[in-house]
Amino acid sequence: MKKRVFQEYKEKPMPELEKELKTLKERMVNLKIDLATGKVKSLKEMKEIKKSIAQFETLLNERTRKQI
Repeated sequence: MKKRVFQEYKEKPMPELEKELKTLKERMVNLKIDLATGKVKSLKEMKEIKKSIAQFETLLNERTRKQI
């Protein structure tokens, strides 16, 4: 995910971030299935999704800690 796009997500509400995180995790599961069946040729997309998931989880954890 590009930095510019991630900056936009920083300003969005928590429920929207959680929804996007769920979508990314579902996409990752689908890619793993495709990899196992041999449909995926490049692992680049999986790497990018893993990075995006980590960014979203970090952002959600930061917001949760600020609320406490």
